[in-house]
Amino acid sequence: LAALGYSKAKVFKVPVVAVLSTGAEVTEPGKPLPAGKIYDINAYSISTAILESGGKPLYLGVIPDDKAALQAALKHALSSADMVITSGGVSVGPKDLTPQTVSSLGEPGLLVCGIAVKPGKPTTIALVGEKPVFALPGHPASALLIFHLLVRPVIQRMAGRTALEDKTVKAAASTRMFSAKGRRTFVMVKLKPDALRGFVAVPVETGASGAITTLAKADGFVEIPENQQFIDSGEEVTVTLLKSKLSL
Repeated sequence: LAALGYSKAKVFKVPVVAVLSTGAEVTEPGKPLPAGKIYDINAYSISTAILESGGKPLYLGVIPDDKAALQAALKHALSSADMVITSGGVSVGPKDLTPQTVSSLGEPGLLVCGIAVKPGKPTTIALVGEKPVFALPGHPASALLIFHLLVRPVIQRMAGRTALEDKTVKAAASTRMFSAKGRRTFVMVKLKPDALRGFVAVPVETGASGAITTLAKADGFVEIPENQQFIDSGEEVTVTLLKSKLSL
């Protein structure tokens, strides 16, 4: 730039994204795992996804199911970062405190409290001042899918990156895939080569939204609209790829 005579240049600041996990059952990796506890998978997988999207993750630890502690942690996160992502505490149980706590932090407050998708229905989105807050489900596969669909484009825009279109391939459904009534459904699938049809999309067997192995095994996902009951066996589907390179 100096060789061209420029003394200044406009740049985009790398967005700092605070990451918090919530729940009394969540334990940080490296610590002993008591009975009834689970290790914090989401903080690490979400932090990696933030880096890949052009942001800088700021991990702020595991917050217990306590409104005062959660409120203090969120205030600290908002003062330290450009965006906040939490996981867990967004369902309808008595210890799911995130939506009501986020709504108390400032205007305009809650924008979305639940979306008609599966997995990821409890997702909450808020804006505090000019800072977005995404409260993702605690289930690892749900959290990463919603990150891919909703959070990643926002981070890319904040970082000044051009949002890249997802790569897709056509495949034949290996079996009938059902949708959740009234909700847009995303079915995780693995692609298998087929001599006649190119690829066959096989639903990942461990398809529960809480299983991190769902995403580890899946090559991509098939989207079923909310007004469609199912995709029939043999029907051509569009698979949105989650992996840039496939070992097929």
